[in-house]
Amino acid sequence: MDVHEYQAKELLASFGVAVPKGAIAFSQDQAVYAATELGGSFWAVKAQIHAGARGKAGGIKLCRTYNEVRDAAKELLGKRLVTHQTGPEGKPVQRVYVETADPFERELYLGFVLDRKAERVRVIASQRGGMEIEEIAAKEPEALIQVVVEPAVGLQQFQAREIAFKLGLNIKQVAAAVKTIMNAYRAFRDCDGTMLEINPLVVTKDDRVLALDAKMSFDDNALFRRPSIADMHDPSQGDPREAQAAEHNLSYIGLEGEIGCIVNGAGLAMATMDMIKHAGGEPANFLDVGGGASPERVATAFRLVLSDRNVKAILVNIFAGINRCDWVAEGVIKAAREVKIDVPLVVRLAGTNVEAGKKILAESGLDLITADTLTDAARKAVDACDAAKNNAKNNR
Repeated sequence: MDVHEYQAKELLASFGVAVPKGAIAFSQDQAVYAATELGGSFWAVKAQIHAGARGKAGGIKLCRTYNEVRDAAKELLGKRLVTHQTGPEGKPVQRVYVETADPFERELYLGFVLDRKAERVRVIASQRGGMEIEEIAAKEPEALIQVVVEPAVGLQQFQAREIAFKLGLNIKQVAAAVKTIMNAYRAFRDCDGTMLEINPLVVTKDDRVLALDAKMSFDDNALFRRPSIADMHDPSQGDPREAQAAEHNLSYIGLEGEIGCIVNGAGLAMATMDMIKHAGGEPANFLDVGGGASPERVATAFRLVLSDRNVKAILVNIFAGINRCDWVAEGVIKAAREVKIDVPLVVRLAGTNVEAGKKILAESGLDLITADTLTDAARKAVDACDAAKNNAKNNR
C-alpha cells in the first residue's frame, strides 16, 4: 500500500526525521490559509498523487505570493496528473500539500528497500539527489552507496556514519544526517515498510538535513496490525475495480489483455493466465474469487471483468476442493443469468462432483463453452476471443 507525500512525512516526523513545515489543502482557500499559517514568503504547492516525477510533470509549483498559491492550487486540484510512473491515464489530484520552500545548498538521495533476494533491508544513498534511482544506477552506478542491514541487530550507528561521510558532508551535517538515517530506518522497520525513498534529502545553509520529499510503501499483509497506516489508504489513487473487488473480498488486478479470468485460488489463477498466453492470448485480469465461489461472489466477479471494455471473452476456471462442482455450476448459472454477458463464456470445472457440475451446465440452456482441461479451456477462450474480434470487425 502506498501513501501520499504528506502522510509519509507525518510518519517520518513522528520518528524524529526533520521535515519542512507544511499543511494539506483540499481547496484554493485552504491552500491560501495554509500558506498564511505557515508564514514565510516562499512556498511550494505540491500535487498529492501516488507517483513520483511530479515536478517534471508540472505537479509542483513554487509561489512567492498568496495569489500565486491560489492559482497553483486552482490549476492542480481536479487535474489528472500524468507522469512517467502513472501511465497515460494519469492519477487524479484531490489534494495539494503547501510547504515552506526554504533555500538549501545540496540535494542528496536516501532510500530503504526490502531486498527480497538477500532477505535483508538495503539502504541506498547517493550524492546525486533529485534524480530517479534507476537513472542513477544506469548512468552512474559507482555513485550509489549501499549498506545491507543485518536483521538480528538492525542498522548500526557506524553504518549510518559511513553513509553520511560518503555523502561528502561536514562534521555538523554528519551528525544531523546520522540522526535522519537512523530515525528513517526505524520508521521503515517499525511500520512494516517495503520501500522508503527520501528524494531529495537536502542540506541547508545552517547545516540542517531535511526530507524535502518522501515516498513510502507498506506490506499489505501487515496492515492488520497497523490500523493507523491502513486508514491512510486513498482509493482514488488505484484502479476503482480493485477497490470494488476489495469490498467483496476478491483479489483483482487489471491487465491489458482481452480474455477475462475468473478463477478460485491465486496459484490456479496464475497458471490460467500462463496457459492463456501459451495459447496465444492475453489475460485481461487476475481475479481470485477465493474458496467460496457463491453466486453473489461470481456475479460480482462477472461485473468486475465486464467493466473492462477490452474483454472479448471470459474464462471461468474452478477447481472444487472444499466446494463442490455442482454448487459452483449453480452459482455460475445464477450469476450468468443475473449479469448480462455479451461475450463468449468458457467454463472449466474440476474436482469434487465434477460430473454433476457438468450436467448442470449442459442442461442450463445458457450459451456456454465447456472444457475438460485447462489447456483445452485456454485454447477455446483464445479461439472465442479471436472470433468475437473478427465478428466485431466485420460488423463495422
